[in-house]
Amino acid sequence: MPMILGANGNQGPYEIEGSYMIDSAAAAGLSRFGNNSRNGNTFTISFWVKRTKLGRNELVNSKVEDSGANSLVIQFDSNDKLSVIGQPASGTGAGGNREAAITTAVFRDTAAWYHVVYRQDTTQGTASNRHRIYVNGVQQSLATNNALDQNVAFAYFYNASSYPYAIGNDERDNEYGNWYMAEHHYTDGVSNGPDAFGETNDNGVWVPKQYAGSHGTYGHYLKFQQSGAGSGTTAVGGHDYTTGSSSTIGADSSGNDNHFHVQGYSATKNRTTDSPSNNFATWNILDTRQGASFNEGACKVTTGTSQRSFVTTTQGVKNGKWYMEIKSKTAAGSSYVGYADLSDLNTNTANTLGDFPNEHRVNDDGSFETNNSTTNNWAGGFDNNDILSLLIDADNNRFTVAKGGQYADGNGNYDESGPTAYLSYTAGNFMTFACGDGAGAGSVVFECNFGNPMFDISSGNADANGHGNFEFAPPSGYFALCTKNLAEYG
Repeated sequence: MPMILGANGNQGPYEIEGSYMIDSAAAAGLSRFGNNSRNGNTFTISFWVKRTKLGRNELVNSKVEDSGANSLVIQFDSNDKLSVIGQPASGTGAGGNREAAITTAVFRDTAAWYHVVYRQDTTQGTASNRHRIYVNGVQQSLATNNALDQNVAFAYFYNASSYPYAIGNDERDNEYGNWYMAEHHYTDGVSNGPDAFGETNDNGVWVPKQYAGSHGTYGHYLKFQQSGAGSGTTAVGGHDYTTGSSSTIGADSSGNDNHFHVQGYSATKNRTTDSPSNNFATWNILDTRQGASFNEGACKVTTGTSQRSFVTTTQGVKNGKWYMEIKSKTAAGSSYVGYADLSDLNTNTANTLGDFPNEHRVNDDGSFETNNSTTNNWAGGFDNNDILSLLIDADNNRFTVAKGGQYADGNGNYDESGPTAYLSYTAGNFMTFACGDGAGAGSVVFECNFGNPMFDISSGNADANGHGNFEFAPPSGYFALCTKNLAEYG
């Protein structure tokens, strides 16, 4: 299988500019009614997705059931396999829910973008060719393959009255997905393989390719590049959606004007520049030592209440200079920020940041800890809603922090216009930003910005390469943690 476009992915000649972040806590999703003349036998669904929750049913698209009827569903199931289920319109299995296709492989890499293609063509005489799933250009082996009968469609799929086409949500059961999505194609009456949407580059990485084919009469192409939320409301599945148009996040770029209506959308949080062409860091939900919960694209973290704990990022650095911002949402008393040596991480939940010699944490009282030792009055304190800037200088093996754009001076204050006081570490290993909770019975909340803010900002500052959107300008030579910058400086 070609490499996944993950933490150190390479870009291709065609680039995707952004994505739509779906989060269940915000009840975010897209939906629209279709047309009874659409081709239910032959179609293709293609999208790029980066997951932010695992081990549960995560709706990707087409969850459109209403009044108890089951229609086409594509999801990551509770075993993290891709599955296609629905109700046959006639023939074998009609009248009940049917698992048409479930992959053998599981998909648990939350640092990577996956390209998924579902190809349906029930006109095929060979049953195994009626439902095909591809991931990163490779056709997947199916643990379950209960094909629909020849020339049979899924009932209630994308019709004009009660059964809409939904992306990321099931309005009947009020269920929502958790992921970033880019480049969603639905080609009505057109059967496409993955090579219509992607290709393997010279480094063996599956990368995006501009689609040049037809979307059919009732198909759509969602680029998620418009920022509008729309105006007016459209009722879908008993919920009110903001009405979509060519200027909204659900704009259809196929030329068919099949614009999607949007629910739970925030231009600040849900529209991002994280994409298969430039993959940004998030918190690593696979690092389960801390018992934390993650929301808002794995950029909001709530630590567990039964241990002193911390979280780490999906991208580590060994070279270059790196910048991020973080907002503490918990009153002072147990919050801290810092960095960790990835080679020191283990599964002992009793360990907290600062227990090892090659890591530091800066506490909300201004002290810092390393090697299980505390030094007071290095910086000032920080409290609820303060925005902190975290900097790792991996070229010179040091870390520092700022509050409200003013940097620590090493003498108990945040009063420097640029970084002057640093905490040093030993070179040689990959380092990661970190934040956490220093009280065994406490829980703290952080909202984080690796370049796509999950909290409102009053300014807008990119790094020198034009990447990221920050409250404060990154200092000269510091960059957002994303694959384009890693390819140049990491």
